[in-house]
Amino acid sequence: MNLYTNNFVYRQHVNSRFSHFNGTYEELIELVRENWDTRITGYRNGVWLVTVPPEGFFSGVVELEEGWPLFGNFKARQKDEDPSKVVVSGSRDKLPAGYVQIVVYSTNVLAETNQNGVANDSPDNWEIVSINASPTDGPLPITPAALMRNHFGGSGGTATNMTAEEFVVALEEAWECWKSKAMCG
Repeated sequence: MNLYTNNFVYRQHVNSRFSHFNGTYEELIELVRENWDTRITGYRNGVWLVTVPPEGFFSGVVELEEGWPLFGNFKARQKDEDPSKVVVSGSRDKLPAGYVQIVVYSTNVLAETNQNGVANDSPDNWEIVSINASPTDGPLPITPAALMRNHFGGSGGTATNMTAEEFVVALEEAWECWKSKAMCG
């Protein structure tokens, strides 16, 4: 297995609204290698979720309370993507992670939308695209916006290959979880 970091994961740092790892990217790659046997299939074939120990990870997820202000803007996640709505909480306090899954894509899946960072000439090339850190002791589902971006072919998304029924089930789970959560602002 050849494991790399994709440019998309670089947006997850200490000063971002996203979950992050306090170690180096080389240490992150090694953690994924050490825990590769914990992987489960993500939202489609060619996407893995690898559970790693939560030490050194911080979650950008905030549980909202009634009356908390939310802030938003309209911007692209990265260059060459269309802008989309972003809503965050006013809190900037990340919590130590209680549970962490690293999202790893096959380079071939990323190549479908020209998002691969390395050559897709080997079925054994994999790229870390996201650190999903939860402040609780279990995983959180994909956000509704990310699920819809992927399913409906939005800019920067990768096809889910879900049936309509599978999509509705996944969307309901995402909505139930995320209706009272936001990323820290």
